[in-house]
Amino acid sequence: MILDDRAELADNLAANTGATGTSNLGDTIDTQAGGITRTPDGTFSADLYLVVRVAQAFTSGGAATVAFRLVSDETGTPSTTTATVHATSGALPLASLTAGATIFCINCRELQRVERFLGVQQVTGVAALTGGALDVFFTDSPALSRNYADNVR
Repeated sequence: MILDDRAELADNLAANTGATGTSNLGDTIDTQAGGITRTPDGTFSADLYLVVRVAQAFTSGGAATVAFRLVSDETGTPSTTTATVHATSGALPLASLTAGATIFCINCRELQRVERFLGVQQVTGVAALTGGALDVFFTDSPALSRNYADNVR
């Protein structure tokens, strides 16, 4: 598997540490762009997986929980209140957000009525985060995806 930049929403992206609540993460994917095929009812015609992986362990001054959700919207910046939520990881405790952990993986072919732009949102509960980073990407083979160092010194 080779990761295409257009299929990558976030690469070592710092988690939102502002406060509890919902925020958009990284970029969005335009499902009308080349290479993504949807049927007329808004489903995908091939297997495409969303993977959310922890790049740097999450930290908090309290007992933060974090959920990640796959959303779609007709605008390039999905609304944090009205975007269509297709899947959610559920609230994850801080202890499970360790470096290298794959915390969310879903086959997008199962999604129904996907709007034009796909995005990922972070929902922080209980306490604000103080650190952490994510890799978020789409792939056709999640079992084969591996993290490698960027070899930047």
